[in-house]
Amino acid sequence: MHVMEEKVMIHKFKAKDLNIVLDVNSGAVHVVDDISYDLLDEVKPPFSMECPKNIIDTFSDRYKEEDIKEAYEELKNLYNEKMLFMEDQYEVYANTRVKSPIKSICLHVSHDCNLRCKYCFASTGDFGKGRKLMPLSIGKAAIDFLIKESPDRPNLEVDFFGGEPMMNFGVVKDLVAYSLEQGKIHNKNFRFTITTNGMIMNDEAIDFINKYMDNVVLSIDGRKEINDAMRVRVDGKGSYDIIIENFKKLVAKRGKKEYYVRGTYTRNNLDFANDILSLYDEGFKEISVEPVMDDPTKEYSLQEEDLERIYEEYDKLVDEISKIRDSGKYINFFHFMIDLNQGPCIIKRLRGCGSGNEYVAVTPDGDIYPCHQFVGNEDFLMGNVLDGEIDQDIKTQFAGAHVFSKPKCRECWARFYCSGGCNANNYIFNGDILDSYDLACGIQKKRLESAILMKILEMLKQQ
Repeated sequence: MHVMEEKVMIHKFKAKDLNIVLDVNSGAVHVVDDISYDLLDEVKPPFSMECPKNIIDTFSDRYKEEDIKEAYEELKNLYNEKMLFMEDQYEVYANTRVKSPIKSICLHVSHDCNLRCKYCFASTGDFGKGRKLMPLSIGKAAIDFLIKESPDRPNLEVDFFGGEPMMNFGVVKDLVAYSLEQGKIHNKNFRFTITTNGMIMNDEAIDFINKYMDNVVLSIDGRKEINDAMRVRVDGKGSYDIIIENFKKLVAKRGKKEYYVRGTYTRNNLDFANDILSLYDEGFKEISVEPVMDDPTKEYSLQEEDLERIYEEYDKLVDEISKIRDSGKYINFFHFMIDLNQGPCIIKRLRGCGSGNEYVAVTPDGDIYPCHQFVGNEDFLMGNVLDGEIDQDIKTQFAGAHVFSKPKCRECWARFYCSGGCNANNYIFNGDILDSYDLACGIQKKRLESAILMKILEMLKQQ
């Protein structure tokens, strides 16, 4: 549940016999006793010098008067220390910084793919526009565009994406070389990422990726039967046996550089914790499994009625990851990563990924879109890298998409952690980038509670 009074908000929930309270605006997390937990249903600022009589009367059938007064004083002390019921300090930043320089591009080097994944948002790789590969000239123009549009940004990011980018790997290698060359000229530091299905990896490609890619996203859904039901080859056969060995080889040679295996769970595998554990058993330690977001009429699509089952699975995942870590081994689940001491910067808290503002996608033809999920939607065509210009009206529209411009987010306790959710999902399912998608929100909030719980359990074990 959450308790809100104008711009003051807390969120409280129970897990593992713990009473957990998040002060939304300060980010402080408290583990409290039963009486303090219950009092928070009635207590709100401003605090009185002494515990009000109506509070004592409300809880006198459950607790002793002196205990009620003591709990009230403790809550008041937290308030005075700005760790409870803190007023919002962020909205001013949402309104003072609008359009930003671009710092990241998603390069669609391939609008083709050697898989035919059933849930593919990209129409099995071509985004509904025909199969094609990005020419080197377009890729170079995209890098030039990024440099031009990032005047005060020294650190830039290039994500090689598709379709399957390995189908145009020669251009990927040439663009890495070109970016590094231009970076020296323009004093820019480039960070590279590639997302791949692993179907056509060889030792040479693995060595190149491990040398130049700062992060690698390896697409696989978990257990063989689950992966092969959805991630099929052009001939209809499963992909698991090929990609699992390629991914193992890449990770074994990668050392300490970042990577993660990324899967998708659907209604066909609501027991997705088993897929995460399966990937762990295969030797992968950095894992992400995302909920499918697709047409609700599809048989594999998640439904509102699945939420309770999904929540149970995240509870199971907390238990299983805790067991692994308690045994002295390492596993990291992407969606349980949370920093309770500092967290992301203010702008990141307000705007998330920055799609359409700080981050754009570029197609093989050089067309610019707010992100990869908007590609092909002509209403969001922002320009072309060959022209070197960008639609400032669309950029302004996305720059204005933040947690205070989204009505549901303004009243949500999770807003500074999910940063307003996915603009693309909002548009796809609700027709408005400012109208948050309820199904995704429900899953996100459960993951955040689980992440907070994991951190608390780890801290308690260290005491």
